[in-house]
Amino acid sequence: MKIIGLDVGTKTIGIAVSDPFGWTAQGVETHRRKKGKENEDVQRIVDLVEEEGAEQIVVGLPKNMNGTIGPSGELCQAFAESLKEATGLPVILWDERLTTAAAEKTLISADVSRKKRKNVIDKMAAVFILQGYLDSRS
Repeated sequence: MKIIGLDVGTKTIGIAVSDPFGWTAQGVETHRRKKGKENEDVQRIVDLVEEEGAEQIVVGLPKNMNGTIGPSGELCQAFAESLKEATGLPVILWDERLTTAAAEKTLISADVSRKKRKNVIDKMAAVFILQGYLDSRS
């Protein structure tokens, strides 16, 4: 069963997809969001769900270090609800604390330039979110 993983931000959405067995996550793209055009963002994910034949979506939920949910978390919850309505698929909210930091550390250790890191950091964070979810199921 293929699963799509998302790192939803205000400017971009990092997107990852699992292999058909649900073992590994691979980065797909970083979708640039347009202010006031949330329907286009949802439609891009709907299109990807159809292209990939995904049966589930995992959305990273940024929590504060004390476990509370702030404005970014509320944005992700609303986006997840929109995806659930648009696709009819199960949408899981997954604790994403420190995934962007982990992705950045991985890219730095791989000696990826600052300019290139900026272009792939959200996609890499989506991979970390999805892989964390996949690993928790086994």
